[in-house]
Amino acid sequence: MGESRPDFKEIKTFEEFNKYYWYQEELSKICKSLGLEYRGTKKELNKIIEEYFKGNRVEKFLRKASKKEIDIITLNTPLLKCGFSFNQKFREYFSMITRVSHFKFNADMATAWRKVQSENDLNFTIQDMLNVYYGESDYAKYDSSVCQWNQFLKDFCSDKCSSDYSDKMKVASILWKKVRESKNNKNYSKKLLTEYADKIKEYHK
Repeated sequence: MGESRPDFKEIKTFEEFNKYYWYQEELSKICKSLGLEYRGTKKELNKIIEEYFKGNRVEKFLRKASKKEIDIITLNTPLLKCGFSFNQKFREYFSMITRVSHFKFNADMATAWRKVQSENDLNFTIQDMLNVYYGESDYAKYDSSVCQWNQFLKDFCSDKCSSDYSDKMKVASILWKKVRESKNNKNYSKKLLTEYADKIKEYHK
């Protein structure tokens, strides 16, 4: 008689686990009991259990459609090795992980992705991107000052008072520099023209 199969909880290594035959339904139940991804083919579920014994928890995964072989994407997978992009596939993946039904990639994530690409950072993982999403990482921050300046300039040019100046851009940049360096909010207001009238006269001739 062959060796009787022990309960999964008694198995300590994947090598030991692999000695025994398991039905797909059994693998699915094991994964579900461990809080892991439990939907997939027998080969995929086997791979998830193998990762579990390595200390990697595959709670959700993506299949790479471009390859025939199984390539499970976990939280520990580097972005540059999984075909990452801001597409529907990864939006759904992050939606599953975060449990946010209408998941949207934010500006910090876009900045981080540009940095990963420009520096060819092979160590930056899905988990790192998740940390950026939750604001728990200083890897890269979106510079909002560009948007603030654009809005400031737009508001200034919409003010009738701006027509008194031949070089609107020059005056706006003088005011923006003062506002940016102050502790005040970064919005345009008419009182800035009075407050910094001397500076405007000095540079705008």
